Amino acid sequence: MATKTQLAKLGLFDAKVPRYTSYPTAPHFSPAIGPTDFANWISAISPGSRISLYVHVPFCRRLCWFCACRTQGTQSDEPVRAYLETLKAELAMLGAALPRGVTLSRLHWGGGTPTLLKPEMMQELAESIFAVAPLSDEAEFSVEIDPNEIDATRLDVLAAAGMNRASIGVQDFDDEIQNIIGRIQGYEVTRKAVDMIRERGVQSLNADILFGLPHQSKARITETVQKLLSFNPGRVALYGYAHVPWMAKRQQLIPSDALPTPQERLDLFETARRLFMWDGYDEIGIDHFARPEDGLSRALRAGKLRRNFQGYTDDPADVLIGVGASSISRFPQGYAQNAPATSAYTAAIRDGRFSVARGHAFKGEDLLRSRMIEALMCDFRIDADEITGSFGIPKAELMARLQAVAAEFDGLIKVTDAGLDIPVDARPLTRMIARAFDAYDLSKAGHSSAI
Repeated sequence: MATKTQLAKLGLFDAKVPRYTSYPTAPHFSPAIGPTDFANWISAISPGSRISLYVHVPFCRRLCWFCACRTQGTQSDEPVRAYLETLKAELAMLGAALPRGVTLSRLHWGGGTPTLLKPEMMQELAESIFAVAPLSDEAEFSVEIDPNEIDATRLDVLAAAGMNRASIGVQDFDDEIQNIIGRIQGYEVTRKAVDMIRERGVQSLNADILFGLPHQSKARITETVQKLLSFNPGRVALYGYAHVPWMAKRQQLIPSDALPTPQERLDLFETARRLFMWDGYDEIGIDHFARPEDGLSRALRAGKLRRNFQGYTDDPADVLIGVGASSISRFPQGYAQNAPATSAYTAAIRDGRFSVARGHAFKGEDLLRSRMIEALMCDFRIDADEITGSFGIPKAELMARLQAVAAEFDGLIKVTDAGLDIPVDARPLTRMIARAFDAYDLSKAGHSSAI
């Protein structure tokens, strides 16, 4: 690996950069995009095509202190029931607007905690979704499952509805760390949830863990990874904890002085990375690992790996529609985001209009830069022939751009006639290299640490 001195010289340990799950990133969305744009983009979908659908459930029984997602706590089912009715109304509007014959290539329920829905609520939601569009052949239906908020009855409903992939957040199994981040979830509780999931024939399992948590050490993350490997998940997301208490007020409960330094964060990542690689996982982009038979690994080998708001994906659909408060949709024409606040989202749907509050219509070099950034994040390379063939940019102009970016990184990345490559030892710099292709002003957005 490039030495820490080289990485420090290039600013890795100080940089704040986007995660590039979209381009441009969400801070650059504007209210210029609204319900009319969304409706027009929906109507432009080809009849009979496959799309993806993301359903956001923002409620949690408890609010984990480390989390920076748009969530809200509730101990009552009343706001959840009211929200479900709004979701059903939004889905009915969507169904009326979609062209005929559309099917779902991917369906994902995220949150928040979608498994806090009562069994009958889950069934209602599934029926409302499939009234809009059925699952296509070989579709993937995944649900984020909280081991503390699941039981056999709810899993029976999800399995009967067609769930064939489950996603479990682990974060860390260490008792002290769990207490500090406000996420109490023991190994045995998680083990029981995994067993119940697999007993229902759902063999595809995702798991998330975090590095960079307070008091985390190489020994502690090693123990967490080894416990996680006992579940044999098909894919794992190894995310860096983003400490942004100015954005997520609940993170103020986490002691900043207990957080590892950026150099220690890199050591934690590398420790976990080696364990996954030793256990036979393929490395997927900057922070995912997958078994060779998993869809992400197959997509990587085929050159079809993509990146979206859920991280890395093998989803072939060109359209992703998000329903629920704060959900983001992606179309060939641009992005559209629903109102983040549940109240504003609900008011729009009750008024009979889509709740899109902001977004971005692609213009200029957006699609060119988006593809180059995605290629770096997925494949650690930019293929010159692909870019010139797809976007019509002259080869000489592209090579000049690639050479200019390479010159910023102390000879650690390579440019040949075939394009730009990031060697393994320079891959911690990937998000910074991607930033060099970003034409938008990043100075005002509060992005997370580059490592």
